[in-house]
Amino acid sequence: MSTKLPERTEARSSKAHHMPGRESADRKQVTQGRWASVLLIPTLVLLAVVIIYPVVNAIIMSFQKDAGLNPATGFFEQGGPAGFDNYAHWLFQQCNGQACPPGTLGSQFWNSFGTTFFFTVVTVALETVLGFWMAIIMARTFRGRSAVRAAVLVPWAIPTAVTAKLWFFIFAFDGIANKLLGTQILWTGSEWPAKWAIIISDVWKTTPFMALLILAGLQLIPDEVYEAAKVDGASSWQRFTQITLPLVKPALMVAILFRVLDALRMFDLPYIMTQGANNTSTLSILVVDQIREGFNSAAALSTITFLVIFIVAFIFVRFLGANAVGAATSSGRK
Repeated sequence: MSTKLPERTEARSSKAHHMPGRESADRKQVTQGRWASVLLIPTLVLLAVVIIYPVVNAIIMSFQKDAGLNPATGFFEQGGPAGFDNYAHWLFQQCNGQACPPGTLGSQFWNSFGTTFFFTVVTVALETVLGFWMAIIMARTFRGRSAVRAAVLVPWAIPTAVTAKLWFFIFAFDGIANKLLGTQILWTGSEWPAKWAIIISDVWKTTPFMALLILAGLQLIPDEVYEAAKVDGASSWQRFTQITLPLVKPALMVAILFRVLDALRMFDLPYIMTQGANNTSTLSILVVDQIREGFNSAAALSTITFLVIFIVAFIFVRFLGANAVGAATSSGRK
């Protein structure tokens, strides 16, 4: 009998392997996979038309000359291959092989580049601190918490153009800001007051967005962890640094990444409040100003801006732990 048992076991396993139910399940999975591919095709085509084609077309345009007068011949030319001249125009501030005169768009690239990163660093830092503080308050249980959460989101729900115009009137010479502070500052008429006016406006509008994302991360932390820490005698600061910060870090880094990418594309607030004057022009404003003079050179500047944003996003995801998908996958495997 001992010699026949393996044969029976192999026969049962072979029968189980060829069970009709398992074959139908396999066929169902194959059918679902095919349907998923068919349903994804329209989305992929739409993304290719809306995203991939404009990006590729902009890159191709960036290597073409803008139509205009040739200073050497005095004739109007339709353009043609430009090589890397458009990129050199911005990165090295060259106009027709020479340094761009002050006041031209080509001479403003590095100033706009520095202004963009200044706005990004300062606004995101302030929004992160204030958003974290607001998220901690909203995560607590108290009477009227739902009303507070709804009220906090009001600035974020207001369109950016409306917010910019609102703060433009607040920072007017005879506006509320000067009356409350008892000053006579021309907020939008000089460099640093204009920059801080834009920063305050952006922080007021976008801090609720940060608070909302951080709040979602805080609500994933179990209450039992804090209760165990209290039993062990951990202080409030120790619970914050040893429990809250490490556990909320994935959501916090994703929130910072979203805000950094959004701030690097800042256009509405500075354009409406100052029109980019007084050294408040960002890269996006410079692109719009260049479009009026030539599409191809503007395409080169747009490509540079895209590469800058892509590099920043890569650094956040690769080195700063802003890969929410990867974190979720690794935690699921554990």
